[in-house]
Amino acid sequence: MLPTINIFGKDFSMYAIMACLGVFAMLFVGSRICKRLKVDSNNLLVMGLWAAVGVVVGGHLVYGLTNFNQIIYLFQHLDQVTSFGVFWNTLVYIFGGQVFYGGLIGGLIAAWLYLKKTKKDVDLYMYIAAPLIPLFHAFGRIGCFLGGCCYGIEVEHGITFHHSPIELANGVSRLPIQLIESGANFILFGVLYYLQRKGKCRQNLMFIYLLSYSVIRFVDEFFRGDLYRGFLGPFSTSQVISLGLFVFSLVMIIMTTKKQAKKPVSGGR
Repeated sequence: MLPTINIFGKDFSMYAIMACLGVFAMLFVGSRICKRLKVDSNNLLVMGLWAAVGVVVGGHLVYGLTNFNQIIYLFQHLDQVTSFGVFWNTLVYIFGGQVFYGGLIGGLIAAWLYLKKTKKDVDLYMYIAAPLIPLFHAFGRIGCFLGGCCYGIEVEHGITFHHSPIELANGVSRLPIQLIESGANFILFGVLYYLQRKGKCRQNLMFIYLLSYSVIRFVDEFFRGDLYRGFLGPFSTSQVISLGLFVFSLVMIIMTTKKQAKKPVSGGR
């Protein structure tokens, strides 16, 4: 589609541009949420910076897991590695990409560590962050579409890429699964934002997001046509993570709901 755009003689990645737009959207909506809930938005910003580190680390680690066979092959043939430079470059290749789930889990862990370290209200900040994640992700998937990555399966009446850096994506009519997932994320953002404005599901909003997205992603993976996702049996790596995340989120929602139901209701005399 449009992997790069030339501005003043320099090429800029459209994925990076869409990701930046997603960050700006998060900051705008996040500041409004903080204002409504009377929360210092600076704390949310710092939490976001911690989360960003977790996103980078987690995204690369899980990408490496999708290349697990290559990791095994590398360490089984260390005797053929001629120098540390070759070894390092091979690792960079293996871990060089990003997987959204890795970034999501890494970001949430980093944010949780920050909130615990600074003794902030974890439930409150996760409640604030819940609708912001699918908002950012929706912009990111548009970036994937423009960049020609994360492409869909071959279909008769789809979108044909001609300038994707991934050769297999080009010249074939493909399902625009990136835009479909982007739309699903925008809808999910709208639902979560509505629940938040109504003051509902304060303890469970993040788990509702994780539960909902795990379903979206599990189904989405059946329509992906790229080969860089890793496979465990009949499922891709992301589908296995989706199953685990679905079960985890469902259990947490049930436990939290039961815990809330046991709390005594205060009343007047």
